[in-house]
Amino acid sequence: MLNPQGGERILDVGCGTGQLTSKIAESGASTLGIDNSVDMIGQARMNYPKLEFRLADITKFETSEKFDAVFSNAALHWVTDAEAAVSSIAAALKPGGRFVAEFGGRGNIQKIVAALDNALKRRSLAVANTFFFPSPGEYAPLLEKYGLEVRSIELFDRVTDLDDPKDGIRNWIRMFKSKWVEIVPPIQREGFFQEVEAELAKTLHFNGIWHADYRRLRVIALNKT
Repeated sequence: MLNPQGGERILDVGCGTGQLTSKIAESGASTLGIDNSVDMIGQARMNYPKLEFRLADITKFETSEKFDAVFSNAALHWVTDAEAAVSSIAAALKPGGRFVAEFGGRGNIQKIVAALDNALKRRSLAVANTFFFPSPGEYAPLLEKYGLEVRSIELFDRVTDLDDPKDGIRNWIRMFKSKWVEIVPPIQREGFFQEVEAELAKTLHFNGIWHADYRRLRVIALNKT
């Protein structure tokens, strides 16, 4: 979808440890990867010392440089101030430049979150959700507000295998929903996980494998300003 070309200048938003930035650079494009995690940027610089990475928050990102494209994969759902992010993305694009992204959309991990919330409620505990999972109808007007013409936008299911057949869902929760686990007293955590697994086994454990109920929003937009 991005179709990077040699000689282009491309911004990778939420680059993480740099794997996709490196793939983009293989096309001959010049890349800048940004992420607001010190650890991620440090690892990206170690992984790909010849590429350019910068510690930056997309909601506050300012640059006099203009990019041929802005790319983002599996990152923008972590940015709750979506309008500030879109404003920065639009400002970073050349006239006619393209924004290509995929991230969590409406209904993403709905089953996992419901099972976690139910297990917490039984313990009179709660954690606020801090993700941004928009629908096409919610996100497209936001892009258009900042001069980005939506060429395609799609919400689709992408149920994804988790590696460990036995502990796949526990490992996923520990990695991405650690706050839900941390507020549970240590002595209760095994029971907490068992309750979550029992609820999710009905729909997310099949063919001997745990799955995550991902839904993705995929978008291509052009800067028409």
